[in-house]
Amino acid sequence: MPKMPKKAPQPASFETALSELEHIVNRLESGDLPLEDALNEFERGIQLARQGQQQLQQAEQRVQILLNGDAQAQLSPFEPDEA
Repeated sequence: MPKMPKKAPQPASFETALSELEHIVNRLESGDLPLEDALNEFERGIQLARQGQQQLQQAEQRVQILLNGDAQAQLSPFEPDEA
């Protein structure tokens, strides 16, 4: 029976994910990891970054709903304003 790759558990909070991502960056920057371990760490870092981005977008949507005073408003993808 082939082994299925283990999925890393999702962090409990944005702050936990950010802390784990910082730890991964430090490990990758050290240059001491074998290639396969570095690739695994990089993959996990990408997952964490995407998760954090999604959480930030959801928080922004919640803030916009609260500021607009419309609790029944539908959530939609966040589009940042061009600067």
